Amino acid sequence: MQIAGGQKENGVVIGNTFDKYGSRNPIVRWMMNGFEVGLASLVAKAAPQSIHEVGCGEGYWVCQWIKHGLSARGSDFSFQIIELARKNAESQGLSPSIFQTGSIYDLDAKKDSADLLVCCEVFEHLEDPCAAMQVLTKVVGKYLIISVPREPLWRILNLARLKYVAHLGNTPGHIQHWSRSRFIEFVSTYFTIVEIRSPLPWTMLLCRLRA
Repeated sequence: MQIAGGQKENGVVIGNTFDKYGSRNPIVRWMMNGFEVGLASLVAKAAPQSIHEVGCGEGYWVCQWIKHGLSARGSDFSFQIIELARKNAESQGLSPSIFQTGSIYDLDAKKDSADLLVCCEVFEHLEDPCAAMQVLTKVVGKYLIISVPREPLWRILNLARLKYVAHLGNTPGHIQHWSRSRFIEFVSTYFTIVEIRSPLPWTMLLCRLRA
């Protein structure tokens, strides 16, 4: 799978800074396994007929879901990252049309709605999280899965592996820093939280619209 590797588009870091999916580092593999198990369990609980991943990056999860027989598609604001996602899809025998360019702020309920919206590793990058969350409430069909890195643990772990030391462990492109409690409180303003998972070092929530 091709990874953006720290590329920027209009001054914004896009995609993943390194290949966390294919890493041979045992710690990274252990963490990603925990993330995958948590995400898979929440997707299974939602039992969606359709999935739209908002902020799909290089398209890893969408491709995985399709290969497991689910109907999935993805979008991202970056033209460059969508081109990578399409190449990754083609390399796995999948249609590149499952990926489309589009900002989270511009999602449209008629064309972008799905039973399950997945928005993982996005809200740490957003300048206006409240505006983005308001859009998601209008587009979600039944459920939303959303995750962010858990701070300050995320930066501590980066420093422990001597990454981004000059930036005190902050990953390039992260402009919001969510503690577990703060993120849960923020999301619960807009959605009813059905289940909380904490695969180290993330906070992951399964939500549905408030009654």
